Amino acid sequence: MANTTDTTRNPQAHRDKGLVGRILGLPFTLLGILMAALFFSILSEWIGLFLFWPDEGWRHSQEMLDSELAWIPSAFSDSLLLDETEHTVRQVIVLAHEWCFEKTGLIQWITRSAEQARLNSHRGTGIQHHLGTAYVHIEDYGLAAVYAVLTLLTRLMILVLTLPMVLSAVFTGVVDGLVRRDLRRFGAGRESGFIYHRAKRLITPLWVAPWIIYPALPVTVNPLLILLPGAVALGLMVSIAVGSFKKYL
Repeated sequence: MANTTDTTRNPQAHRDKGLVGRILGLPFTLLGILMAALFFSILSEWIGLFLFWPDEGWRHSQEMLDSELAWIPSAFSDSLLLDETEHTVRQVIVLAHEWCFEKTGLIQWITRSAEQARLNSHRGTGIQHHLGTAYVHIEDYGLAAVYAVLTLLTRLMILVLTLPMVLSAVFTGVVDGLVRRDLRRFGAGRESGFIYHRAKRLITPLWVAPWIIYPALPVTVNPLLILLPGAVALGLMVSIAVGSFKKYL
């Protein structure tokens, strides 16, 4: 009898632990997503610098930052989260550049060391010349990484600004799914656990994918071209999952 009681309680305990574990692990999951986005953002910029735009150097990354900032007044002129969207985003980028890269001396160290190495490479020969040339390339990759971080920060703020759109799509999907579920419940509709479980598994990837794909893009595009279809797909999967949920609880 005691074994039966323990067996009945254990699934509930496991479910509670799973829920608490998910809540506690949510900040670490978000941090992991941001770190993955940062890694792919810098990696894509470096690959492009090595293969596609070696002549532009780190200025390609700087131009991308300017292009991303230019999307904000046109795409997010009115926001539910911020009053002065463009001014606030630019102020955050300026503060991040100042506190993370200027006051730490990172940019000064990269530029001064590269300038000195450039002079030594012109004066010296052999190993000294090659080391100076290599250090000049390190300057390109270092500054490209700096502006890639700032571009990532800008894109993350754009993603935050699109949260009302995503939540609206999810809410619409929930309402539409509940209506279709009630019609199926009071009619002769059939249940499909296969459709429900497949749609449920796609919700998390569709929610997370824009936070990795959009920040890691090596080119600048209108954010709505990526985020709007993603929000529509997410709302559709939510609608399918809720609508195909079992008729009787």
